[in-house]
Amino acid sequence: MTTPSRALGVAFSDARDASHGAGVVVRADGTPDGFAFARCTVGGTDATDAVIDCWRTLAREDVRHVVCAGVAPAWFNLLDLDELAETLDRPVYAVSYEASPGLEPALRDAFDGEALADRLAAYRSLPPRVPVGDPDSDRPRFVRAVGIEPERAAAAIRGLTRDGFRRCEPLRIAALAASAHREAATAE
Repeated sequence: MTTPSRALGVAFSDARDASHGAGVVVRADGTPDGFAFARCTVGGTDATDAVIDCWRTLAREDVRHVVCAGVAPAWFNLLDLDELAETLDRPVYAVSYEASPGLEPALRDAFDGEALADRLAAYRSLPPRVPVGDPDSDRPRFVRAVGIEPERAAAAIRGLTRDGFRRCEPLRIAALAASAHREAATAE
């Protein structure tokens, strides 16, 4: 099966000191089928825990894949894809949308000492980015995958993407939900 029957998409939307995350279960036909919300610290190290919190809140054994919007939500609060795949017992992949030389230069500019060492170790532990389609197109996509071959993750991303959209449905809907969650929280 190329497209999972249900995938959990996770995206974050940053506010001043907290990033508001949304986890959205999406069926293969693009229909949302469950929402969960979590927060992590902007510039912190708790983004992986926020994804796990969404997973546990939803308690959905029918979810087959977990799709994350990038690996560095909340200003370099890096996700540990290996820990996610092991804890959730599902394939996990992160999708990004820009060609890039990588995060190391930006991490070096933003952090030093132990904070830099910890983030560099987390970043270097990530699997390589693999293009989903043509990386030289005007709308490139890349995937980092754990627990699934990158080519199968890329096929799943293509299968979960509606015509005319760049983001796959689990991430598109999760980004909308995360933004709404942030707006509601900052309005309080």
